[in-house]
Amino acid sequence: MRRINGLAFLGRTAAGIGGSTRVGGATPQRLVQAATISSSRSNSTPLWSSQSSGDRFGLSKPSAAAGCAMWFSTSAAQEVHSHVAAERFAPNDVVLYQYEACPYCNKVRAFLDYNNIPYKVMEVNLMSKKEIKWSDYKKVPILKVDDEQMVNSSDIIDKLSQRMNPESNVGDIEEEKKWRQWVDGHLVHVLSPNIYRTPSEALESFDYITSHGNFSFSERLVAKYGGAAAMYFVSKKLKKRHNITDARAALYGAAETWVDALKGRQFLGGPTPNLADLAVFGVLRPIRHLKSGKEMVENTRIGEWYSRMESAVGKSARINA
Repeated sequence: MRRINGLAFLGRTAAGIGGSTRVGGATPQRLVQAATISSSRSNSTPLWSSQSSGDRFGLSKPSAAAGCAMWFSTSAAQEVHSHVAAERFAPNDVVLYQYEACPYCNKVRAFLDYNNIPYKVMEVNLMSKKEIKWSDYKKVPILKVDDEQMVNSSDIIDKLSQRMNPESNVGDIEEEKKWRQWVDGHLVHVLSPNIYRTPSEALESFDYITSHGNFSFSERLVAKYGGAAAMYFVSKKLKKRHNITDARAALYGAAETWVDALKGRQFLGGPTPNLADLAVFGVLRPIRHLKSGKEMVENTRIGEWYSRMESAVGKSARINA
């Protein structure tokens, strides 16, 4: 029973329910109990890649050419940005303790990648949790910067931003602050009802989770099938908790709300991404290979922004395989 408790919580990790992702405590047990009661009663090729940017989004050739020009402009700006960031903030050792599919962990990774801050990844095994036994904080992400522990994705990003730009007041930009709060308070909550919407989607999600997580062979099998079954039922309760009647409509609505917030700009930050752009991008990355992510792009306008973000964030700054 202990193993299944952990598996159900892994789904919670990928869905991003709560302010951080819990590793221990009573939460996994409650989730599996909910599933049991119901049953008796998140560098491979991105999803949005294709032969060309014009083909990818159905653009005309002139539009595709304009998109290429914008890409080069964005890439040049990113190169300068990364160079300045590296000069201002150059820690000796950065280690991220994470779950690969966790949206909050992906938020931190998007920030590190965009700012070209080299980091190591320590994938936490949900069953043993041995990788974070040294810490009193039993959630992920945990970021160690030269042996200093940082926790909670938004707090981690705020602290790193402040160190990179000591003269700025992180969080003072109201628009950026508003949309970062929207990510944590709304966007993450529409993911779970979508990635576990049907039994086949739940199985697809756990196949991705277990393929990218730190599992032994036997743990992977139990996680894939036991976790998928548990989270299929738990997701129904999560829909009710967050007042979601149609999971896909909620996901599409969130995507369109974000595109509307851009007001025609390349990014919310203007010519370059700000912290809100990175937060949305990071949270959506775990579903990029899944059916829900594919359908989100096919049925909303978010694909072009996401592609710009992929170019802006660039290659991963991760230094261990």
